[in-house]
Amino acid sequence: MIAIGSERTWSAGEVRASLIDRKEIALLDVRDEASFADAHPLFAASLPLDRLEAEIGERVPRRTTPIVIYDNGEQIAALAVSKLRNVGYIDVGVLDGGLDGWRRSGGELFRDVNVPSKAFGELVEARRHTPSLTAEELKALLDSHADVVVLDARRFDEYRTMSIPTGINVPGAELVYRVGELAPSPTTLVVVNCAGRTRSIMGAQSLINAGIPNRVAALRNGTIGWTLAGLTLDRGQTRRFPAVTAERAATARTAARTVADRAGVVRISRERLDEWMADETRTLYRFDVRTPEEFAAGHLPGFRSAPGGQLVQETDVFAPVRGARIVLADNDEVRADMTASWLAQMGWEVYVVEDALSSGQVVIEPARRNSESAAPPSGTKAYKRPYEGTDNPHDAMQAYLDWEYGLVAQLERDGTHGFRVI
Repeated sequence: MIAIGSERTWSAGEVRASLIDRKEIALLDVRDEASFADAHPLFAASLPLDRLEAEIGERVPRRTTPIVIYDNGEQIAALAVSKLRNVGYIDVGVLDGGLDGWRRSGGELFRDVNVPSKAFGELVEARRHTPSLTAEELKALLDSHADVVVLDARRFDEYRTMSIPTGINVPGAELVYRVGELAPSPTTLVVVNCAGRTRSIMGAQSLINAGIPNRVAALRNGTIGWTLAGLTLDRGQTRRFPAVTAERAATARTAARTVADRAGVVRISRERLDEWMADETRTLYRFDVRTPEEFAAGHLPGFRSAPGGQLVQETDVFAPVRGARIVLADNDEVRADMTASWLAQMGWEVYVVEDALSSGQVVIEPARRNSESAAPPSGTKAYKRPYEGTDNPHDAMQAYLDWEYGLVAQLERDGTHGFRVI
């Protein structure tokens, strides 16, 4: 046990061993987000010093969690340690040599943000050979009025900014739940897109894993690929998924449960959840993976809104404590099961609460910062994402795609990920 106020320096080897052994650890980069995006270890989470005290309680909820802080010579890691101890965190130390120490130890460095999810998405495509179409191929199908439906797996605000013509917004975790309403004929080709690659790949593979009868493909390189092909994106669209009939919901429930079982997802009772909430030896994240609107209408006490597709996309934002428990809630379990199936493959200890919202013990709480979007608050030097917005240079978009293609090789060199693909 480390005494309050004691100093601790973690070697890169100790951090790697904790990650490989699935022991709880939060590796926090306290530089600004733009610097983080230049280079960081795979499972590091960006938590800039100017946001540290405001966000640490939600992102690292257990005060005895081992926390490792690093910078890159800016001399702010020690200040971050002091701030965390002042608000009650006990086991806080620094990475020996900071980012350069990680590099000198042979540790792999990754660019961009949300890298664990993006790297995992590339691994899924490599292992499962997820079908895809080019922008030109999809455009020809649309122009010929072929039997095809385009489902955009991003957040609604991203979709509204720019979208593929005819595309309908169906955020990732909703795909298996909603696809029967949007493609009722098994002859309809279902194409899933996002801005780049990850949510396209994982959205399409979700539908394939669930065994829907339709042919499914990811739009290769998403809206970036569409733009680089010289094609025009729509702006300001508001097409969203419809309600689901009871019959199709039941079909989706069976399919999602089968996928979750294959991934090794475990179901727990409300009583077991209560026991874990009282366990001070483990970090417990509780997420409601339904839509933000459903969450606002009522949810289990203490659960945070984390729509499933975005939770999988941004695990480093929502759950920076690697090795923690994650518990998901959903009224019909389809979205929880599909979300949990991906988290389990990414090495998380993840559970679904059975009959989570059927007991009537739901609450309506005051509005909080929207968990659906992880955009940093103003005042933080943010990383300019080359896949969001409409004014990105073509060379930046192409460079981003080239980087994504290299992520599987980086995973192999890194060796800490623990990913598996069913």
